Amino acid sequence: MSVQQALEWAFRVEHAQLELPEPPDPERGQGFGFGLEYVLMQRAALGCKIDGGQYKMGTYTHEDAEVIAATVAGMPDTLGGKRMAIRVAELARAGLTPDWMPGAVPHCVPVEMKRNRHGDHAMTVVVGTERVLSRGKWRTVEVRACPVMFRPDARQIEAARRAYSEWWQALVWIRDGLIAGGMLREVDMTNVTPRAEPWAST
Repeated sequence: MSVQQALEWAFRVEHAQLELPEPPDPERGQGFGFGLEYVLMQRAALGCKIDGGQYKMGTYTHEDAEVIAATVAGMPDTLGGKRMAIRVAELARAGLTPDWMPGAVPHCVPVEMKRNRHGDHAMTVVVGTERVLSRGKWRTVEVRACPVMFRPDARQIEAARRAYSEWWQALVWIRDGLIAGGMLREVDMTNVTPRAEPWAST
């Protein structure tokens, strides 16, 4: 499986739960309990699995799916930490890839439109007045302009693509960790990842 396929299998098919480490309790001290990595290493050393669990009483989650979920939960802060771990899990559970806004090009559009029986029209605003000579009389007329904006603007496109790149880096970290850890028993992890910059060739 590719890393994206493995994540979707773990979270979407096997319904693995993302068990994030709890924040430190100041009353009990900083270092209490065991990390997920320690528990998984002990389980691998024993070659067995305890039945049941916090979330899935009476059902079975494949142990490789739990290893994948534990790896995601250990996302380092440099890659977004818990926030990125949750995002990766949610996208995998939904079978989605982040929207990098393919084909998006900023277009100049009116800020506001109005509709009447004749159709849609751009809203205009008064930006000043001018005196004009019309039919021998001086008249004051409004000077109107149509406010415009660019949609989607360049910042929205850049933000969407930056979010995709951050997700992609997280997937590479997960893939490398799962391959290096060697704790998957049945899932064979490949080096395949989604394209790093799919917009580069569009």
